Amino acid sequence: MRTIEALGTLAGRTVIVRCDLNVPLSDGVITDDGRIRASLTTIRELRDAGAKLVLISHLGRPKGEPEDRFSLRPVATRMAELLGSPVQFCPETVGDEAAAAVASLGDGDILLLENLRFNAGETSKDAAERRAFAKQLAAYADAFVSDGFGVVHRSQASVTDLAEMLPSAAGRLVDAELKVLRRLTEDPARPYTVVLGGSKVSDKLGVIAHLLDKVDTLLIGGGMLFTFLKAQGHSVGASLLEEDQLDTVRGYLAEAEKRGVRILLPTDIVVAERFAPDAAHETVAADAIESSSFGAAGIGLDIGPESATAFAEIIAESATVFWNGPMGVFEMDAFASGTRTVAEALTQTEGFTVVGGGDSAAAVRAFGFADEQFGHISTGGGASLEFLEGAQLPGLEVLA
Repeated sequence: MRTIEALGTLAGRTVIVRCDLNVPLSDGVITDDGRIRASLTTIRELRDAGAKLVLISHLGRPKGEPEDRFSLRPVATRMAELLGSPVQFCPETVGDEAAAAVASLGDGDILLLENLRFNAGETSKDAAERRAFAKQLAAYADAFVSDGFGVVHRSQASVTDLAEMLPSAAGRLVDAELKVLRRLTEDPARPYTVVLGGSKVSDKLGVIAHLLDKVDTLLIGGGMLFTFLKAQGHSVGASLLEEDQLDTVRGYLAEAEKRGVRILLPTDIVVAERFAPDAAHETVAADAIESSSFGAAGIGLDIGPESATAFAEIIAESATVFWNGPMGVFEMDAFASGTRTVAEALTQTEGFTVVGGGDSAAAVRAFGFADEQFGHISTGGGASLEFLEGAQLPGLEVLA
């Protein structure tokens, strides 16, 4: 994969950098700046090399037209604070104002353009529409650096088409993410434990299938665990369940047993009367969910303390740990304990630990853990999972 060195001397050249600055906002305030901080290594290197930087990114899911709540303006402000130097902002992505802003850049200057997804061409299924938008972006620059790892699994104008139109290379973040993922898949130190959570088992089946011949232990939590419990013949009350995946899960359980891979499910569950932060709740055995005070109406919203302790002990003994997906509804304090225990266990093991982006990354920061307490926190949950599934990622292929 081409890296920045392949672009040669950058002083005085205009470089367009595809970042992933898709940060969470609440009333216009950034609640987690992790993705901004992750982008700074590449930005600083290019700035210090004398390049004129044009940064592009998406934020949220606007429908191809401007929406104030998805503006990148707060990101420019926060990035300038982190860099300790100015970051200009242009309230459009392509057009006369954007072209003038790019033309005014001096060596080492940084400009952030408005949200890519305010233009329908960015994510269009029509290849011609995507390429037309990419061509407008390409006109701004002499070279392209792809550093938005969270979108490399997408065929989008700013990810694949733009890379084909300009001399292109991977930025330091994409390169670092890829090295970590190769470490997880090619020759991981053992024992190797993968912790999977989140709501849907269907989102993780590809990962399970691809990792069964690579891992020693799979720890299963989150909403997906109830499909596993049901596949083993247990009742799960009103908990999240994917009935259409039961046979597939049974197949993986059998295959894991044949290969000598442990798939460990929780032995106790925190069951609630309803899905609400103030809901009455109690802890029951995982194979007796409907024995709670709420009967068949009970909803499992977290792994229990016994399970969390068992998971933490396995993590502590592991030389490599990959974690993707919370153990429960961590956004609600009453159902955050399992996720917090797993996160803390990752900070205490001497092994190499990877937090697989998405909700897992949001959780560790919400709990107050520092990024430096983990071996690596990925910026791309979906991209990481697709790589671990063995999928080809178009945003990486175009840089080969």
